[in-house]
Amino acid sequence: MPALVIFIIFSFSFYVYYKIRYVRARRPIERQFFSAKSSMALGLFVALFGINQLFLYSTTVTYIVSAIFIALGFGSVWAGYRAYRHYLPQAVKEAEEAAKQG
Repeated sequence: MPALVIFIIFSFSFYVYYKIRYVRARRPIERQFFSAKSSMALGLFVALFGINQLFLYSTTVTYIVSAIFIALGFGSVWAGYRAYRHYLPQAVKEAEEAAKQG
């Protein structure tokens, strides 16, 4: 499935992008915000990789490993989304305070 491979590459690219933003961020809440976004991107990468394996191979081991990848991936997306929602208002407030200070 070429479309699935494209989504896998995009999700990994977003993971790398947000990790770079995480390392370069100076404010603590902003760092947590980018960490949550990178967690969602990595979780999507793992889940899509598991789904892709279902199309490539059809063995019992593949089904078990793919199910684990899909569960871990979507669990990471869910946890990252919850963290994202938690840190978003704090990150906005922190950015506004930093803009006022100079």
